Amino acid sequence: MDTTITTATSNGVSPAATLQLHSIIPENPTIAMELPSSFMCLKRQSLGNSAPGDFFLASCPSIALHVLTTCDLDPRDLAKLEATCSFFRKPASFSPDLELSISEVAALDICQKRAIFKRMGEEERQEMKRKCGGSWKLVLSFLRAGEYGLRREKSQPLAGPGHSIAVTSKGVVYSFGSNGSGQLGHGTVEDTWQPQPIRSLNGIRIIQAALGADRTMLISDAGEVYAFGKDCFSDPGLVVQETKVITAPQRVKSLSEIFVVQAAIGYHFTAVLSREGRVYTLSWGKDEKLGHGTDLNCLLPQPLLGDLENVPVVQISAGFCYLLALAFTPTGMAVYSVGCGLGGKLGHGSTASGKQPRLIEEFSLLKMEPVMISAGAWHAAVVGRDGRVCTWGWGRYGCLGHGTEEFELAPRVVDGLKDVKAVHVAAGEYTTFVVSDDGQVYSFGCGEANLGHQGDMEGNNTLTPKLVSSLKETKERVVHVSSTKSVSFPWNGHTFAMTESGTLYAFGSGGRGQLGVKLGDNMMERAEPAKVIGIDLS
Repeated sequence: MDTTITTATSNGVSPAATLQLHSIIPENPTIAMELPSSFMCLKRQSLGNSAPGDFFLASCPSIALHVLTTCDLDPRDLAKLEATCSFFRKPASFSPDLELSISEVAALDICQKRAIFKRMGEEERQEMKRKCGGSWKLVLSFLRAGEYGLRREKSQPLAGPGHSIAVTSKGVVYSFGSNGSGQLGHGTVEDTWQPQPIRSLNGIRIIQAALGADRTMLISDAGEVYAFGKDCFSDPGLVVQETKVITAPQRVKSLSEIFVVQAAIGYHFTAVLSREGRVYTLSWGKDEKLGHGTDLNCLLPQPLLGDLENVPVVQISAGFCYLLALAFTPTGMAVYSVGCGLGGKLGHGSTASGKQPRLIEEFSLLKMEPVMISAGAWHAAVVGRDGRVCTWGWGRYGCLGHGTEEFELAPRVVDGLKDVKAVHVAAGEYTTFVVSDDGQVYSFGCGEANLGHQGDMEGNNTLTPKLVSSLKETKERVVHVSSTKSVSFPWNGHTFAMTESGTLYAFGSGGRGQLGVKLGDNMMERAEPAKVIGIDLS
């Protein structure tokens, strides 16, 4: 429908003042008024009052809450909103607590999107809130901190000693490589280079995995732990009694009372992290290396006590004979270490071992807040919130990136990465990989093929960070790297690099199919990254 409007002048009607207006009313006005279902399904309503000068959505707090929750804001952004506008810090009159500010309610709603939080009872949630500092924003910070380094509930490839695992964002698990102990979980002991889903896990959503020599552990979104391969929690050679072989995933009964969110496998021990941030270890207790005097083949989890007893932990990482823990405090993140200190792996300025977890104080001196930890077999690496990278421990083959092969007794900033803002680090068997915020990958340490370099080095080792040009040539942004950290003879290490689109590239040792690509005759490794086909990691 068109409408004509005319304007009058002193001489009558002026044709030049005639305007043609086109109707914007559609043929079916009911359809035009439909709102997205997300707006029609607001679970809570709150009626507010606005006055001149108030926040423009003050009269519609339900819409404001919907926007905050849908955008999945960082808790620091929610805190800034509270600091700059009274609307976001005054009681919002939303259930379940009418006294909470709208930013606090938004933080609680965002927490409830997480699988590990959904299953918590009210008492468990309140206890987590208390441990985190009394705020739902801090609880959200705690949950997000754990997701940062672990890619929990996101796609993740893992490069183990001789075999590999890939977990999709939907929780499907693929495995490939060496399978002499059933560590692929397919019900057989036959090797395969082709990635295959573990079909016995149908209906179970896996959110995290850990690999060790001849064994695999998987964590479900229900906090259940499944294991297969050699039935032990430490290297089979250390166990007194005969070790069974399990070729398909089985629930670990000794962990059934703990809601587990992460597992980490060392050579001498296994560690698990509970939903509440408590660390438990299994095995390697006879000499009290981890603060408990149990037998080497003890299958019962032992809580890690000492300074970490009342501090929630968001990430653990196991090396050959030591453990790192990234802890959450209301004032920032901190790193604790425990175990064997030879080579300075514990980061306390000496080679002494520690039977109880101890805070690594060097980060405070460096004015650096750690946000991700990675324990290699003999050395360690950390990414700071500001993008700096620190390494310490054994420096053999240049794996610390400081230009020498000397060990470092405390965390030291890698100067060769001063112009790089790091977002991810992976420490392996004398190798280190760093991913920058623009998706580039740098590596240093032992080997050539395992580092992704293709014959353009003067020697076999790289003592300072070097861009992995072969990954840059893929023209894809890398977001995650996994490198073998516990090499068990006769395996050499291999590496996975996953891009933003979910494409997976593999390089390094592949003689038993652990790369997920078929090698040519008489080939045992490849230096140039190859695309792994058959897995959807988008």
